[in-house]
Amino acid sequence: MKEKDISPEQTMSEGAEIAKKIAEEAEFGSRRLSGSAKYIIPFIAGAWSLFQLSLPEVLILDSIYVRSIHLGFAILLVYLSYPAFKKIKFKGIFSFLSLKSRIHFTDWGFGIIGAVAALYLALNYAELAERQGAPIAMDIIVGVVLVVLLLEAARRSLGPFLVIVACLFIFYAFFGPYMPDVIAFKGVSFRRFMSQMTISTEGIYGIPLDVSAMIVFLFVLFGSMLDKAGGGKFFIDLAFSLLGRFKGGPAKAAVLASGMTGLVSGSSIANTVTTGTFTIPLMKSVGYPDYKAGAVEVAASTNGQLMPPIMGAAAFIIAEYCNLPYFQVVKSAFIPAIISYIALIYITHLEASKLGLKGLSKEQTPQFFKTLFGGLHFLIPLFYLIYELMILRHTPQLAAYRAIEVLAVLIVVQNLIKAYIKKISLWGALKLSLRQIWDALVAGGRNMMGIGVAVATAGIIVGVVAMGLGGLIVEVIDTIARGNLVILLIITAAASLLLGMGLPTTANYIVMASLTVPVILQLGADYGLVIPVIAAHLFCFFFGILADDTPPVGLAAFAASAIAKSDPIRTGIQGFTYDIRTAILPFMFVFNSDLLLIGIQSWLHIVFIFGTGVLAMFAFASLTQNYFIAKNRIYESLILAGITLMGLRPQLFIQWFHFGNKILWPFIGIGLIGFLYLMQLPRARALARETV
Repeated sequence: MKEKDISPEQTMSEGAEIAKKIAEEAEFGSRRLSGSAKYIIPFIAGAWSLFQLSLPEVLILDSIYVRSIHLGFAILLVYLSYPAFKKIKFKGIFSFLSLKSRIHFTDWGFGIIGAVAALYLALNYAELAERQGAPIAMDIIVGVVLVVLLLEAARRSLGPFLVIVACLFIFYAFFGPYMPDVIAFKGVSFRRFMSQMTISTEGIYGIPLDVSAMIVFLFVLFGSMLDKAGGGKFFIDLAFSLLGRFKGGPAKAAVLASGMTGLVSGSSIANTVTTGTFTIPLMKSVGYPDYKAGAVEVAASTNGQLMPPIMGAAAFIIAEYCNLPYFQVVKSAFIPAIISYIALIYITHLEASKLGLKGLSKEQTPQFFKTLFGGLHFLIPLFYLIYELMILRHTPQLAAYRAIEVLAVLIVVQNLIKAYIKKISLWGALKLSLRQIWDALVAGGRNMMGIGVAVATAGIIVGVVAMGLGGLIVEVIDTIARGNLVILLIITAAASLLLGMGLPTTANYIVMASLTVPVILQLGADYGLVIPVIAAHLFCFFFGILADDTPPVGLAAFAASAIAKSDPIRTGIQGFTYDIRTAILPFMFVFNSDLLLIGIQSWLHIVFIFGTGVLAMFAFASLTQNYFIAKNRIYESLILAGITLMGLRPQLFIQWFHFGNKILWPFIGIGLIGFLYLMQLPRARALARETV
């Protein structure tokens, strides 16, 4: 077939397949097995999910046993799912290094040895507890094997960046005494290092792995099961029925769909492929350039990790690190996440206005009430999860477990009702239900293997910091920032973006929280600014999210560009410019904790904070897009910058002008918005007449 004979539909279909392949390789591994071998990985992944499901109410195990088994499953699955090299093709005797069609015996060997090394702590827990701090030769040998095989598993599944960072910290732990005086560190002995990393809960088996094993897994499984039941398609259709016919409707619907999917999804790549397959072609059909269509989906899907209750699996780790109830973390993250999404919808409106785009026709959009009532049952497990978490205040682990039970029943009932209406076999519907549940169990296990090795590897970095490196880091960063808190925050943001080019979001947050949160809190106290602990942690988390689509590594941008048939780097850069609206929020809530609803109970006050936050983000979006209702002039951009600060940090104007309060200045901002509208209105009307 000639290139000119290829239809747009075929091109889009090919792009969707490429994007799906990118997502599957990132989430599930790059091996494509056939024959009986193709059942091995699903069986192990499904068994892992069943084990995790047994923990809340069936199996009562000490946390250390759960962490050990969790890591053993993760390491084994990684070695079975990923060859040593995914992109480099080896031939001859080294062909096994890139073998994708079957599992070589060396990968079986490394996987099993790595799993046994991970289980060593559980199998010998009583003896190891008695000789804590004084490991014998066998402990050290097994520990070395675990560290090496864990780092290799992380390299295979996540790329080299996290491994390089971990190795630098390991190197520094041993050779710190030989460094220049400014960064010299007393160092640790090999025996102490291996003891803390591999047979204690202050290294590999630390808090991040505990949260991954006890909580995150069940929430990821819940999201997988809801998607297999059809919940993902329901969210997409509902978003299009609501927003599809507005100006630039497909882009607005893409943002809303990704936000709803983000409620239960911990992966920006999976979110991009799930929603982008539908939204990107429709965005292009109404006139969005290919790279902008892909960029909207990238920004929307990346920000899905900001959405409570899961927040890319990091919400639970934040709660543990801050020693706060999970509900408090969700409450603090809620307003920044929502106004960030509303601002992105506004950005798509600005883009549509600049390009003169329209929405979809009535025939192209699903009917709202038909869509809503046709999928209303998908909201039952989601609302039940929120009820368990927010009303009953059960633990996240128990809440997720019970929501999964509700969802499993819903899948069976849904299929039986459909079979009854269509007058087809009820037995066939029951078998379909069991198949969907099993597929969800498999997807949950395969989704978690990368997270499992990521948090365990990040635990090495956290463990080195805990050995005494933390105090030195505080001193070094303080010296670089010269005691200036704003400069420190900029350094932290830049480091998060840099690390995020190669680290998954959760691992990025763990590393940055370990390195910079103590510095932020200490410097703030030194300057008389009491920074809430949750604000410092969310600062690191937000910039870790922003890094997820930072070129040249952001996989979400590569997946979206495959569907859009656009340049991936250009798509990623454009997506980052859309996401930059989120960058101002962390700086603001460090200085203005009202945005995090800390100590705020009044609903009227909450509505006011939300309203002023939306106003400020709209102003900032117009500033960064250089467009309000017409193209901005320089002085208009300065007015927009002032409106942004009035909404997010009115204290500055109170200090500068010595009058007013936190309520007055946002209202002045509203007045300036109206003034700016009147200033640009003649230009907007003139442009409209020219385009008619």
